[in-house]
This record gives sequence, structure tokens and C-alpha cells, in this order.
Amino acid sequence: MNEIGPNFIARPYRGVSVQDVDTLDDDALLAHVRGRRVYRRTEFIVATCGGERAIVQVERDDGEAILVGVRDARVLARPEEIAFIEDASIDTGNATQLARAAFGARDAAPARVTVVQGRFQHVNFIVAPAPTRIRVLEVVPPHPPKLLEMARAVLDFDEDLPPVELDYEAIDMRALARGSTHYLFPCRCSGLELDGARVDFLDAGPPRADWTLVGCERSRQIHEALYGADPGARIDFCPRLAPVHDGPTLLKCCLLERGIERDGERLVVPWGATLEEVRSAIHMLV
Repeated sequence: MNEIGPNFIARPYRGVSVQDVDTLDDDALLAHVRGRRVYRRTEFIVATCGGERAIVQVERDDGEAILVGVRDARVLARPEEIAFIEDASIDTGNATQLARAAFGARDAAPARVTVVQGRFQHVNFIVAPAPTRIRVLEVVPPHPPKLLEMARAVLDFDEDLPPVELDYEAIDMRALARGSTHYLFPCRCSGLELDGARVDFLDAGPPRADWTLVGCERSRQIHEALYGADPGARIDFCPRLAPVHDGPTLLKCCLLERGIERDGERLVVPWGATLEEVRSAIHMLV
């Protein structure tokens, strides 16, 4: 039997069996488990009695019969260490969703072990959740930004990741646009309007004017190609220019065509990143 540490969940959750028992007393519970056979894939038993639960880890006898004996067993968590959540929206194979449920169940720190009955009434548990925090640096508008939504989508479906928590930090193009009456943004998007200033969009190729380009190096290159010169003024919003913080950071850059670049603890994906590129970057960060 392996030692169980923080962020542990049963993978796959079919290794968790839920069984009603007469008592959760350690000695009697272990004697009960050791004296019976279990399904050949069972690794943990969530024992229930009178609305309380204990978790027993089992070591199975060798063999490929459908039911095998129990060579040894130990109590992994007692009733006073366990919180129980029933929520049909939770994928119990997903560590991030289990950790989110564990923290949401308590105003203070979660119980050492949280047992969750989730989607399809499947049951799993998480031990001492301590999510990895990833800073997501992204340009807005639109709201919500695409990179953040893609990272959330990865966390919602990926069953190989440990628990992850996203810390979103916005670079707001509207807040950067100050001191001019005419701005040129890279492209049109919802929410990109400015009171008291004229707004044009580089991808529409408007007639050359005395504007301030709010755009990165790629936008400057496109401006030069369109008009034969750099803009008179430019405000660069590239996430690569943001101050470097300690800890893993996910950002994107339009100078990167495909793939992933590492810059210390920062991972950069393309501006038009695929979901698989975002997923790979998150795996690298954790």
C-alpha cells in the first residue's frame, strides 16, 4: 500500500467501493474488511455507518479472479477527518473539481479528506487539497478573455492534472488608451469602445491618420506593411512586457506562431493557441 499525501485522488475512481458496515471502530472495521473478498480493482473502501464515513485502503491478494481476498488493510481516514459532499455537477475523476468542492464546503480550511458523490453518483475522495496556483495573464476586452476560458476548459476535462487554481490578471487595452483622441486597435472586439475618442481597427485597413496604435510588435509590423511607416505613437500591451512574478504564469504572444515557449516560470502559447497547446502548457507548469 502506497503512502497517501496531499492532493491524492483515486485514479481511476472505479477503485473506490462504497459499502455499508455495522461499525466504524478501527479494529472491527479492519477485521470486517480483511475477512472478505473484494472486486479485483478495489483499492479503497468508503465505509458508511449511521451517516458517517471512514476510508479504508486495501491490499489485495494476487490473482485475476473477479473477486480476490484482502491481504491487508489500514484506515486512511476516520469519521472526524472526513467531509461528505453530494453534488451531481462534479466530475469525480477530476482533481481540480474535487478540490474546488472541498474548499467550497467549508468557510475555513477543508477537512483533511473530502468524499464526493458526484456525476452519475460516482464516488471519489481528495486528501488535503493544495492546488497549484497558475497566474493567467491576458489582454481584454473581450470578456471573458479566450486564454482564461481555454485554461478553465482544460481544468474541467483533464483527469491527469493535480488540483489547479487560476489567478487571472487582466491587461485592459481601454485603460492603456490615455492622452489621445484617436486610437488604432489591432482588431474589432466586443467592449472595445472609448468615450470621447475616435477608434479605428488595424485589420480593417482604414485610411492613414494621426493615431496612437494600441498594439504589440506584430501590430507594428502590420502597420508598417500597410502604411510604409511606423505609427506616430504606440502603446504596447504585450503580456511578455508585464512584470515577472514568482510562480507559474501562462500567457500568449502573437509573435509565436505555433508551439510553446518557456521563459523561466512563464510559459507562452501562440495568440491563436489550440486547446491542446494550452493543455500542454498547463501540464508543464504543474
